[in-house]
Amino acid sequence: MRAIGLDAFGGPEVLRVLELPEPEAGEGEVRIRVHAAAVNPTDVLLRTGGHAVRMEGIEPPYVPGMDAAGVVDQLGPGVGDRLAVGQPVVALVPFTGPGGGAYAEQIVVPAESVVPGPVGASFAEAATLLMNAATARLALDRLAVPGGGVIAVTGAAGAVGGFAVELAGADGLTVVADASARDRDLVLGLGADRVVERGPGFADRVRELYPAGVPGLVDGSMQTADLLPALADGGAMAELRGWSGPAGRGIRVHPVMVSDVMSDTDLLGGLARLAGSGALTLRVAEVLPWREAARAHRLLEAGGLRGRLVLDFS
Repeated sequence: MRAIGLDAFGGPEVLRVLELPEPEAGEGEVRIRVHAAAVNPTDVLLRTGGHAVRMEGIEPPYVPGMDAAGVVDQLGPGVGDRLAVGQPVVALVPFTGPGGGAYAEQIVVPAESVVPGPVGASFAEAATLLMNAATARLALDRLAVPGGGVIAVTGAAGAVGGFAVELAGADGLTVVADASARDRDLVLGLGADRVVERGPGFADRVRELYPAGVPGLVDGSMQTADLLPALADGGAMAELRGWSGPAGRGIRVHPVMVSDVMSDTDLLGGLARLAGSGALTLRVAEVLPWREAARAHRLLEAGGLRGRLVLDFS
């Protein structure tokens, strides 16, 4: 079985083609023939050593990737009848496990992290869903702003931010989001009620619209403390890269880790159904042959993408 991985942390050039033994599904596991794997910022963190503390005790090569779409080709004992061989599925892949991540022709994943793929979506589109949408869903759940309330979203043109805008709208929240001039129509199309200029000064622009501040904020742009003035006293902020404050004024900061919901089958299945219904927009920036993983990482690090890069393993 072929995969893409690395023996030592470094730049994109460390990614290489691997020949690995064909994995077998064990108790409660599913083997998937991968057709598409999304390229996410966490994959770059793995490649550069940002996840080294989580890799202790795991011998290289390391295989990146948390988002896979493909077809079930083996069910392990105890999986039950929720999934079937030949079924198109999407999976959140625990890259810190012994089998590594999603950049492989075949992967073995806990069955609870595998759900039917979105109806009508291609494998490439489906591969862009779970990690980013689950992160957005978890962020909104941590904030717990009641329906009818207002939420701010930064990085709204990005993958997590875009899903946060759509999910917040479906929750009955009013959404004020950031965008560059180039992305204004995109963010409005995702359902934002108000769009303000992105970048420094976002908090001031939110306060112009909501003088008392907003009760919740999803920080998809990692501006951290710079965004605190946008929040009302006692408000809450969801952070995607581990920042936890301090905040002051009774503001709660919630670091959000998608690993907290990797085994939440109901949540993952609900997101797939929303995507299949068109309530969540699946955005593919470009599909590249799997052997071009290094180029995909260079493109991601260069920035400016709208949607996710996807590696084609079909």
